[in-house]
Order: sequence, then C-alpha cells, then structure tokens
Amino acid sequence: MLDTIRWEGDAVAFLDQTLLPTRESYLTCRNAPEVAAAITNMVVRGAPAIGVAAAMGIALGIKQASAKDEKALRNTLNAVCELMRQTRPTAVNLFWAIERMKSRFEELLPEGTKRLVAGLEEEALEIQREDIEINRRMGKHGAALVPDGARILTHCNAGALATAGYGTALGVVRAAVEAGKNIEVYADETRPFLQGARLTTWELAKDGIPVTLITDNMSGHLMARKRVDLVVVGADRIAANGDVANKIGTYTVAVLAREHGIPFYAVAPTSTFDLSIPSGDQIPIEQRDPKEVTHFRGVPIVPDGVGAEHPAFDVTPHRYVTAIVCENGVARSPFVEALRRLSAKTQAA
Repeated sequence: MLDTIRWEGDAVAFLDQTLLPTRESYLTCRNAPEVAAAITNMVVRGAPAIGVAAAMGIALGIKQASAKDEKALRNTLNAVCELMRQTRPTAVNLFWAIERMKSRFEELLPEGTKRLVAGLEEEALEIQREDIEINRRMGKHGAALVPDGARILTHCNAGALATAGYGTALGVVRAAVEAGKNIEVYADETRPFLQGARLTTWELAKDGIPVTLITDNMSGHLMARKRVDLVVVGADRIAANGDVANKIGTYTVAVLAREHGIPFYAVAPTSTFDLSIPSGDQIPIEQRDPKEVTHFRGVPIVPDGVGAEHPAFDVTPHRYVTAIVCENGVARSPFVEALRRLSAKTQAA
C-alpha cells in the first residue's frame, strides 16, 4: 500500500503528487504554514488525504507553539485552523478534520500542555488510521457491485494517493481484484491537472491492475460501443439530497452514463457527507489559477492574452447517481433518508 502521508514527529512528509509519475519524492513540511501550502499547491490532494494533512498540520502547529499558556494555545489553534480552512474550500473532509481536532483540543486542554501536545498528535494519527480502515470497508461494499469481467471507467484520482491509503473509488477496484474478479479500468486523463493520467494509471500499474488511459472526450465513444460496464468515482462533498461534488468533468461522465444505461457510483466516507446543506447548489466550488489551464508545466499552450475558466469541481445531481458507497453500506434513492441513516451509524459508533 502506498505510503502517501508520514508523521515524522517534528514534521509531516507528503509523497509529492505534483512530480508523479516521473519522480517519486517526499516533501517534508516542518511547520503548519508549509502543510497548508502543500494542500493549496496540490502536493497532497484528495478529500480524505486533505483532512488527514490538516489534522497533522494542526498537531504540528500546537506542538511548535512558542507560548504554552491557555490563551496563547487557543490563539495558536484558531490561527492554524483558519490557515487550514483557507486552503481548499470544496472538500468538506477538511472542515470535518479541523472541527474534530478543535474538539479534541478542548477535551485535552485541562490536562496540561504536555498531554495536549501528545493527545493532538495521537488524534491526527488516529484520523489517518481510521481513514485506511474506512477505505477497506468501502472497498468491500463497493466490490459487491462490480461484476466479474467488468470494465470500469473512473475520473480523476480517488485512490491511495487521495487518501491515507487504499483509496475510495480505487479501493473498490482493489477490493474487487482481491475478491478474485477480473476487471479492467479506463482512466480519464482529467484535465487540466491530469490526475487520471499521472496518478491513477501510476497507482494501478504499480498494483498490476489492467488500466487504459483515455482522453476526457473519449468516454461517450466507449460507452456507445458498450465498452464500459460501470463508472466509479470519488467525491469531495455530498449534499443531503445526494448531489455529488467531484473533480470537474464528473458531471459530464454521469450524464453520458445515464444516456447509455450504465451504473454511476460515487464512493466516499461519511465524513464527506454534508447533511447541513440541502443540495449541491450550496457547495462552494473552488476556482483555481487559470494558468493551470493555459499552461502545462509552465509552458503556455494558448496565445498571449487568452483567458481561461478553471473551476476545480462540478456537481453531479443525484438523479444521475445510481448509488453512493460509504464505510457503512450503500445508499440508493431516496438519498435524503439513506444518507442520514448511514451517517447516523458513524455517529453512534
């Protein structure tokens, strides 16, 4: 299993996803601002991984706080949490992890500084451990939906690189293979950051799972020729009604899948559910630097003066979603009831 995030005591190390697949190198972040920059710059990416990274950044920030009295520690916590909040707005796991670390801070504060520092480190590592376990549970639930011999289309990267390990959408792929099923994966390249081309194919090739890269505009062609049996994607935020925010281009794939009668599954932990918002209309969409569209590795690919749109995510309405897979089971329409029920299982655990 890929070691994507490492807690190193006085630092956090990330497998630098901006360098893959040509170079495997870890970036060491020695303070909270460096962790925040790694999230913003997509050194670490994927909703669950961002949550783990933020938790570790908060633990690191408190550990390195210059003043250790209660007021100063709380001020440090608030500053570090705000720093993490400003990194990427769409993935709700980020805010879930921040709130969890803040709650743990309040529980530990009366026990003294030494226990507080150690306890926050333990909490961050527990979030990391839980994520891997949750991914494996999701994988088993999702694998039951995958027929033997299936040809699976996925968009972006929702694998070990996007989590603490194993993956969400690719966790389903891995679990299906572990169950003895013969499958093949088509990976959309996922412009403009090429997560499918650079990351998903790299992961699957390492695991020896058959994968074929296609450009983003090929999926309809393959579907029309009955070469895709199901679509499996991750998610960065899921609204109460089952609307799914995921990497830009997911909506297009979902519409094509519905047109061709192909199941479309979203795979995400309950920490990705945002039951506080009724629909995807309320999901904030991150707008990234247009240069990521107009340039490739710093080289311009359009004439001077040509601008570009760059929303990082889109929202797939729930009517295009066949089912949502989480660690507690599989949700189907009506999603309002199903997501509430599955989320309640996590809260009761």
